[in-house]
Amino acid sequence: MRIAVTCENNEVFQHFGHTPSFAVFTVEDGKVVAKEILDCGETGHGALAGLLKEGGIKLLICGGIGGGAQMALAEAGVELIGGAAGNVDDVVKACLDGTLTPNPDFQCHHHDGEAAHSCGSHGCHDDAAGHKCGGHCH
Repeated sequence: MRIAVTCENNEVFQHFGHTPSFAVFTVEDGKVVAKEILDCGETGHGALAGLLKEGGIKLLICGGIGGGAQMALAEAGVELIGGAAGNVDDVVKACLDGTLTPNPDFQCHHHDGEAAHSCGSHGCHDDAAGHKCGGHCH
């Protein structure tokens, strides 16, 4: 399985649509066997889901993400965990060992000042609201 994490300076970048790069982890038998950095260049919101799909990404971990991008990822067959923060290596390790605790109430901060907007959320575990990552992390 291949996991991508929005990335800048090896930290989870907090706005999917403006991420400068993805840290891409190849996972076999529940362990990271390779890591590479995928530069996004001038790719914008709409093309990022296609870029991930083309790269064989099955799971995206990010900070904030908008509803349109969530739909594009779903259409591309990419699972999503939003509301993550911290070092990308640590976040993926926590996801794989079942201890990742992303913020379930993450918002797209680029919408500040606009009408109320919720970007949705998925955690890496079942919680009271029923959010889960589809079993990709455990």
